[in-house]
Amino acid sequence: MQEKQINHTHYLLSYTVYGKGTPVVLLHGYGEDSKIWDNQIAVLSAHCLLIVPDLPGSGKSTITPKGLEQWLPNMSMELLAQSINELLIAENLTTCMLLGHSMGGYISLAFAKLFPSKLLGLGLVHSTAYADSDEKKLVRQKSIQFLEENGGYTFFKASMPNLFGKKFKATQATVINQLVEKSKAFETRVLVAYTNAMMERTNKTAVLELAQYPVLFVAGPEDIAAPLTDIQEQATVPIKSYLEVIEGVGHMGMLEAPKEMNQHLSGFIQLFI
Repeated sequence: MQEKQINHTHYLLSYTVYGKGTPVVLLHGYGEDSKIWDNQIAVLSAHCLLIVPDLPGSGKSTITPKGLEQWLPNMSMELLAQSINELLIAENLTTCMLLGHSMGGYISLAFAKLFPSKLLGLGLVHSTAYADSDEKKLVRQKSIQFLEENGGYTFFKASMPNLFGKKFKATQATVINQLVEKSKAFETRVLVAYTNAMMERTNKTAVLELAQYPVLFVAGPEDIAAPLTDIQEQATVPIKSYLEVIEGVGHMGMLEAPKEMNQHLSGFIQLFI
């Protein structure tokens, strides 16, 4: 294991490298950091060179004063994807696999559009290529208003439990509460920027249509953020597609069903060995 960082004009990008072999990058989602993948690290790093970053503004990846002034107000999935490209350049990697959870999936799709030749494979973990509907955009706008008035901790205290399936929510309150407590580390302005960037992202179905690499979809029947019906539709689009449904889980399969998640992700990675 090696902990590394990139000093960019607009941010300090922190990431950890494990194992060796085919490069695989794990991208966390909104309101998370790289630790969300802790249940996957040992299993996946046995098969590949695993790189797990904190996105700018999350975990150990900070945004510089210049970044707060110039970069954060313009945050987009594309800008975040460019930060991942900076990571590849720093590691002297010309290609990689990208596996992204939720917002991490949106960033992976943006990366796929910007740098298609650099992708060996794409994994959308509880994530979607569709843009926000008008209804969803209204929800995002209300979330931004709530964040600005109440802060991230209060926001996640109310919203985080809804991301889990019924069984996990009923039996694993401690795990959910730990995630909520970690949300205190986020600056409100960063969460607002993430939310706005998600709201403004474009439909990436064309990226799936053009994909010359395999695409993995991991879905949960109880996922209200990335509905199974949406994922099933999208899984018919790529030339080479794999759909894995983990029964009884919501949006957080990495925590809700780590064994099954590890089987699906490691199986996909081993296609490239």
